[in-house]
Amino acid sequence: MLTRPTNTSIEQALLYPGGFISPLEIEDAVKRALAEDLGRAGDITSIATIPPGTPCRTVLAARKAGTIAGLPLAAACFRLLAPDIEIKALARDGDTVVAKSVLMHINGDARAVLSGERVALNFVQHLSGIATATNAYVRAAGNTKTRICCTRKTTPGLRALEKYAVRCGGGFNHRFGLDDAILIKDNHVAVAGGVRAVLERARAAAGHLVKIEIEVDSLEQLTEVLDCGLADVVLIDNFDVASMKKAVAMVAGRLVIEASGGITLDSIAEIAATGVDYASSGALTHSAPALDVGLDIEI
Repeated sequence: MLTRPTNTSIEQALLYPGGFISPLEIEDAVKRALAEDLGRAGDITSIATIPPGTPCRTVLAARKAGTIAGLPLAAACFRLLAPDIEIKALARDGDTVVAKSVLMHINGDARAVLSGERVALNFVQHLSGIATATNAYVRAAGNTKTRICCTRKTTPGLRALEKYAVRCGGGFNHRFGLDDAILIKDNHVAVAGGVRAVLERARAAAGHLVKIEIEVDSLEQLTEVLDCGLADVVLIDNFDVASMKKAVAMVAGRLVIEASGGITLDSIAEIAATGVDYASSGALTHSAPALDVGLDIEI
């Protein structure tokens, strides 16, 4: 249990240790969300109905089982509205909890709690949904070598948070943006004039720390990539399981292999069994259902 740490902020203390998120991302996202909700005049309902200084005791709880992410954002939300608010966390990001688990106690100014409630829940429900979905894929992949990773199919403005939630669920992050790594897609190949031409240009331009990944849609293209010897990672896109097995045998450890395209929870176990290094799914971030989390006043 964490109770208002003195040497670090509550927000940082709640972070999943394996995740990557800047405290500036947390603060910026929360400020933007609160400004969107409070508008120009603030929470006129709470101002009209709750006397100033009225205290309240509240419980943030998971109403369904799942993997948690977003508690640092909830804490930041309430603390921005009421710096002296008391927060006691009984869980941290990355924890998998059962239904009715209490995640956090928030005690303090009632106006602040009610004004921040929806924003805090939006973050925790959405990010916990992503973490829960990711964890389901990870568990389905079992004890194989395959790592589950996300894509750039994220909510505009929330990419860093959503990718952090994937980490909370036990997954791994693909590139955060177009500037992270070189990923040559089929359209790049078409415009550049073929596999060898596009790889030669990429290798000539890439810095020594920049990885080069190229997407292929057939075993014939994979052969071209292997013959060039210029890529670090190959993305086998929309391959069936039999073709994935052949691709793994052809590569024989010379490149990192990422499988992508139509990967679902129903198919991930069979895909992981082929021996691919990574399996990426946009569904982890763009289609994960929110986890049911609620904030209740203790009477």
